Amino acid sequence: MDRDSELALVDRLRAGDPDAFDAVYAAFNTRLFTFLLRLSRRRDVAEDLLDESWMRLVRHAPRLRSDTRLGPWLYTVARNLHISYVRSRMTEDTAVAGLMSLWPFSVDHTSPFEATAANELERRLERAIASLPVAAREVLLLVGVAGLDPADAADVCGVTPETLRQRLHRAREALARALETEAAVPQPVVQEVTSWSS
Repeated sequence: MDRDSELALVDRLRAGDPDAFDAVYAAFNTRLFTFLLRLSRRRDVAEDLLDESWMRLVRHAPRLRSDTRLGPWLYTVARNLHISYVRSRMTEDTAVAGLMSLWPFSVDHTSPFEATAANELERRLERAIASLPVAAREVLLLVGVAGLDPADAADVCGVTPETLRQRLHRAREALARALETEAAVPQPVVQEVTSWSS
């Protein structure tokens, strides 16, 4: 969405236009849910936090600043709700809650081997991201998946752009290490498909 359309949408939200809320919901709901799901690693938690994020927009819409950037505002709310959730439980959920096949790329291969290999790569990425600490996961999800630019991601995380760049650099290195570790572990699905082709 271009900036002029976004500003017009903010004005409509501030005026209480329900169609404006519907437009924001359509533009951000899936991306926000994906962010929260990968951050919390639990579908039920992500759904609850997503609902609360939208409720916050409804409650705060009349008080939005006229120059509000909707994406960073929504991701900040979602992130803060997740932090509150983790703090209230006094523990971070360390169990990987299944592989959710939400990595945002499509695979269009005709060979069964290529399709299986691509699915395995997707599973490896999900496992690698899930194994990272929350701070590394959130910066990768904000920049790499949600598509926020580093300056907006820094605003969401409440840090300077330089600090965000450092976190992103370390998170990318940690992801690369996690993927290398994943690659070192034999993958039964790929081995089974390889045996089909011989």
